Amino acid sequence: MSAADWYAHKSLGDGLFWIQERFYQSENRANIWLLRGTHQDVVIDTGLGLRSLPEYIDANGLLGKDPQRKNPLLAIATHAHFDHSGGLHQFQQVGVHSAEVDALANGDNFETVTWLSDREIAVAPSPGWRARHYKVKAVQPTHILQEGDVINLGDRQLTVLHMPGHSRGSICLHDHDNKLLFSGDVVYDGAMIDWLPYSQVSDYISSCERLIGLVDSEQVDQVLPGHYNTFGAKRLHRLSSAYISRAGTCPAKFSTLVWRTLSGLALRASNPRCAC
Repeated sequence: MSAADWYAHKSLGDGLFWIQERFYQSENRANIWLLRGTHQDVVIDTGLGLRSLPEYIDANGLLGKDPQRKNPLLAIATHAHFDHSGGLHQFQQVGVHSAEVDALANGDNFETVTWLSDREIAVAPSPGWRARHYKVKAVQPTHILQEGDVINLGDRQLTVLHMPGHSRGSICLHDHDNKLLFSGDVVYDGAMIDWLPYSQVSDYISSCERLIGLVDSEQVDQVLPGHYNTFGAKRLHRLSSAYISRAGTCPAKFSTLVWRTLSGLALRASNPRCAC
C-alpha cells in the first residue's frame, strides 16, 4: 500500500492540516497535525510510521508547490508513546521533551507502550504484515525540548508547556497569539489515561490545574488534541476539572493501581527485550 492510500488529510485553514491513518481503526489512532510557517514547518505527532508520512506530505503539496520553498520540516512528538512517535524515524529533524529522549534513542518499546493488534489494522500496509512484528524504531532526537522553549515558525510561535501525568515527557504546544493548544494526550475528549508505565496521577492533577489556568486567563480558544475531535475552551475546562475531581477518589486510585499493574505485565510480555 502506498503512502497516498494510507493517509488522508483535511485542511483547517491558515496552513494547518489534520492528517490521519485511514486503515488504523482504533481508539489509539492519533491525530497528526501539520502546521506551515513562513520560516519553518512543523509536524506534531507522526502516527505509527507504517508508511512514509514525508512522502504523503510532499505528494499532496501540503507544504506548497513553490520550488524555492526549502523550509526545514521538524517532527515533534507530544510524547513518546508508539501511536504518536512511530513515524519519527522518517524525519531528519525530531523534537521531544528531554524526559523521553532516551526512550526514543534506545527504541524502548516498553516506555513507548507499543501495543498493536492485527484487528486494529483494517488493511495490511504490505503483504504478510503482522502486528506482532511492529516496533517503534530507535531515533536520535535533534531538538531536546524543555518547558518554555519557543519554536519559531516565522509568522507564529509555539511555546512548549511540559505537562506530565499521562507520561513523564508529555507536552502541549501553545500558539499564544492564535489561542491554539496542541494538547497531545494531556487532554482529549475522552477518558484520560493515568495508569501506564511512567504515568503519575499527582503530576496529572497539576497539569490539569495548569490547563484550567490557561482557560481562566483566556489564553486558549481551541484545542487540537492527540485523539478524536477538536474542542473549545469550555470543554477543556470541564475535562480538566472532571479529572481533578475523579483522581482523588478511592475507586479511581484502586482502578489506576490495577490497570498499571496489568499494563506493565502485558507490555513486558509483548516486549521481552525492553530495558525494563
